Amino acid sequence: MRARYRYRIEPTDAQRAMLARTFGCVRVVFNDAIRYRDEAFRAGEKPSPTDVQRRVITEAKNSHDRSWLTEVASVALVQSVRDAHRAYTNFFDSMKGKRRGRKIGRPRFKSRKATRQSFRLTRNGFSIRPDGRLYIAKVGDIRVRWSRDLPSVPSSVTIIREPDGHFYASFVVEIEQTPLPLTEQEAGIDLGIAVLATVVNTNAQHTEIPNPRHISGKQRKLTRLERQKARCAKGSANRAKSCRRIARQHGRVARCRRDLHHKLAFRLIRENQAVYVEDLNIAGMLGNHRMARAISDAGWAQFVRLLEEKAEKYGRTVHKVSRWRPSSKMCSGCGQITDTMTLHVRTWTCPMCKSRHHRDRNAAQNILAAGRAERRNACGASVSPPLRKAVGDESGSTPGAV
Repeated sequence: MRARYRYRIEPTDAQRAMLARTFGCVRVVFNDAIRYRDEAFRAGEKPSPTDVQRRVITEAKNSHDRSWLTEVASVALVQSVRDAHRAYTNFFDSMKGKRRGRKIGRPRFKSRKATRQSFRLTRNGFSIRPDGRLYIAKVGDIRVRWSRDLPSVPSSVTIIREPDGHFYASFVVEIEQTPLPLTEQEAGIDLGIAVLATVVNTNAQHTEIPNPRHISGKQRKLTRLERQKARCAKGSANRAKSCRRIARQHGRVARCRRDLHHKLAFRLIRENQAVYVEDLNIAGMLGNHRMARAISDAGWAQFVRLLEEKAEKYGRTVHKVSRWRPSSKMCSGCGQITDTMTLHVRTWTCPMCKSRHHRDRNAAQNILAAGRAERRNACGASVSPPLRKAVGDESGSTPGAV
């Protein structure tokens, strides 16, 4: 399986200038490829990727307007054209229904004002020197902070400049799966805001993992920095410095959050043979502007993605339960569904069996039960427990769940 190994790099001032030039050339080639394809589409033509590459790179280098493309590595330019082609392929596949997930929009032009820049190189554009330095074509040898060894020879590298001004090298390598010893324990996870994750396993043990709220700890300082930036003139050097200070704080928050998610995901994968989570519509939930910051700060999508990656590496299973299942309103004992339940209700009593439930623990138990039933059901039969009508419903129909 493939994985990415990311390291901090420290280019010199001359190398930084050359990297900035490469970022700019890659951006121009990407925009030219999109523009050429749009013009060809209006003319009723369908150019091949080879035609686009010849037009925006080979012919452009011989023109007066784009002669400076010869100053950077051609490998990065070719990969930029391939990125544009992949963007159009994903867009058309999404329109035709061939691509799963939410709809993908039409490819857009890259902006030179973007705070995050990157370009990719294949094996003929980079190499690792015996002294540990990273050689990049037409840039030179760059010092790398090797925090860990590469497991195999990398097939490609992506050079990234983050908004805080730091540079990184992200290598794509092949790693071998290392299955962990089998265990009979399985766990269901209910993600939340007040509590990041409520975990209930098959041994009837529950664990509540608190939400550190990383962005809230930096909010006061970020507010002060944003006010300083607002007082600076647009395009000035002081405004650029303020933007870097703000990006530095956001970078620290992101690293702290990512470190917590890595450790938590590995612990859950190591202790459980299978992990069950809800298939949440996080993008849709961010439309609630009162909760968008708290949801983004929790980082549910990143946490679930790391769970899946580590499960694939260590021979475990991550199964997603349907988001439409009323896990919070359903009694884990008898299957009774409460008609309505607002978010501020944290504990409730089942009107049918009189069981007292903690909202998050009850949801985690329902996710665990539904996930185990769905995994073991191979014939497509119904796996939900018998639903009973809510108290006060005389029609006998099962109320809808939100």
